[in-house]
Amino acid sequence: MADDSSRKRKVRGKKIASSRSSKEGRRAKKELARKSSSVGKQNGDSPLSDPEAVAPDPFVETDAVASLRGRINGWLQADQPVHLIGPTGCGKTALALSAAAERGRPVVWINGDESVDTAALVGANAGGESYKESDQFVSGVSKQTEIVRERWVDNPLSVAVREGATLVYNEFSRSDPSAHNVLLSVLEEGVLERPGKKGADRSIDVHPEFRMILTSNDVEYAGVHRQQDALLDRFVGVHIDYYDAETEREIVNSHVDLSEEDVETIVETTRALRDELDIVVGTRAAITAAKGLTVFDSGSENGEFKDELLTEVFMDVLAPKIAGEGPDDVEQLRSQIAEAL
Repeated sequence: MADDSSRKRKVRGKKIASSRSSKEGRRAKKELARKSSSVGKQNGDSPLSDPEAVAPDPFVETDAVASLRGRINGWLQADQPVHLIGPTGCGKTALALSAAAERGRPVVWINGDESVDTAALVGANAGGESYKESDQFVSGVSKQTEIVRERWVDNPLSVAVREGATLVYNEFSRSDPSAHNVLLSVLEEGVLERPGKKGADRSIDVHPEFRMILTSNDVEYAGVHRQQDALLDRFVGVHIDYYDAETEREIVNSHVDLSEEDVETIVETTRALRDELDIVVGTRAAITAAKGLTVFDSGSENGEFKDELLTEVFMDVLAPKIAGEGPDDVEQLRSQIAEAL
């Protein structure tokens, strides 16, 4: 009789997943997805989106916009990550998504905030997977072995690096700088290290088509972190200001059904308030005001809205920027708006 140790063991039966482990894994996976703040069209477990799906609609194409997008895509073609910096409401996000879509590569989106850490960028273990193997190597004798292994879930940066996608990192400067240490090896050495990942695939070679577009508000905005110089030195910084009056009129006109005279009045009012007020009055404020005026006014003649109506509409649009302040500040804002008009 041959030695038992020399027998080849045959595995029969199915691998049976543990329902408890599966539930724990799903909960952990949902938590990682929440922390990553990734949005957009999902493809299974992947945050990859088709470029056509992320292209802003409507999106105004004036000479000023085309020039900026051309600069962004030119730097991307030169394999340089582009950091768009400018005031809130000036159109950074739409411009970034438009530039990303124009590349024709898959797009991965992440929104920066205080909860973003290294795991939210590269991934982490999302619980364990458990299954059983049933062995019947002797007639009438059965043996079951339970095998538990960790299950790794990749997050946006890992997916983008591996698939050669365009990573759009919105509000980049709102995330803690320590979360971005992993970007240094990506940009310098072409390798992404995944802390917590075990085995030979701990690191990922960066796909040659991987590109990155980041957006940040100016440094004086609340909640903005100063990022490390070693990382900023590897970005190309494109500073964006509010568009010219013609472009702002085109943008507002693409969102509402108003006459050219009405749109011109709204944009002129917005630009006047931008110069007079200490708060940010972006193009987004003009769009919101225009939408409000389509509801609260039955129509104007030659773009002449009543000053009282313009005051009330812009007051409603801009009031959230002084939320939590006293009634005196609210009245002061109202007076400033009325005087600017």
